[in-house]
Amino acid sequence: MYTEVIYESSSLYRDSFQIRGYVFGKGKKSVCIVGNLRGNEYQQLYTCSCIIQKLKKLEQEKLLNPGYEILVIPSANPYSINIQKRFWPIDNTDINRMFPGYVEGETTQRIAGGIFDRLKDYEYGIQLASYYMPGEFMPHINIMKTGFDYVEKAKKFGMPYVVLRNPRPYDTTTLNYNWQIWNTMAFSLYTTSTTRINQESAARGVQSILNFLAGEGIIRHSYCEDHASQVIDDEMMLSLRAPQAGLFEPFVHVEQEVIKGQLLAKIYNPLDGEEQGAIYAPGNGIVFFMHDEPLTYEHTAVIKMIPA
Repeated sequence: MYTEVIYESSSLYRDSFQIRGYVFGKGKKSVCIVGNLRGNEYQQLYTCSCIIQKLKKLEQEKLLNPGYEILVIPSANPYSINIQKRFWPIDNTDINRMFPGYVEGETTQRIAGGIFDRLKDYEYGIQLASYYMPGEFMPHINIMKTGFDYVEKAKKFGMPYVVLRNPRPYDTTTLNYNWQIWNTMAFSLYTTSTTRINQESAARGVQSILNFLAGEGIIRHSYCEDHASQVIDDEMMLSLRAPQAGLFEPFVHVEQEVIKGQLLAKIYNPLDGEEQGAIYAPGNGIVFFMHDEPLTYEHTAVIKMIPA
């Protein structure tokens, strides 16, 4: 393993801004793994650090097959991590809405451009992603549908689900979408949490990446299949919304099977504690996503279900 500075820019008042990558093996650009692009993605950063430790051990044990290069970028936004801010601290812009970047543009455009220039030629790209809404997910692999069909590859991660979704207009400036435009097979890997470290879920994510690397013949490692992956379309999911704003109390958890009519959550008035609404399962299914903040807004999607 060796460390490489992927992108660097000077600073007037502190050390220079650096994005570091950890390179394993030598040969064709096979797999690039990217951790946090946003400052509050602590689970993604932690998971990447665990991946680096696993790959270091495999390298020491000579279990990396020759002819392949693996690049791991644990963090593309260390400034925001330092002050616990989700977006770029100066102008509140999102690096993951700036790809493929522009090296003569604004700061976050330059950062995105510098990163993308280094990683755009890899055969596979794995982004440890987070969702724009606060909550917990069932671990899964997400693929944006751009006409680049590699669903069977996604099953090699051994996650319970591979979710396919149509790109929205804002997706055209994300890392995942631009990877695909440059003919990289891009996967978004979701573990359970974002702002809190969940060691069990991180270990599950690391194992899924090792599964994929082993399945592609890049490493020699035992395959541990969590599930036979089921492929579903994002449009199949049921989004359940809060009937009122208020305190949110869930009665189920992610990955739980529920039946039609089952109480899933209640909403309370935060001042007097009066119940203001309840959410019931519209049918049988599995809880895929659950809002995990104490408060919710009216009509916000707080639960996503996979129908049975």
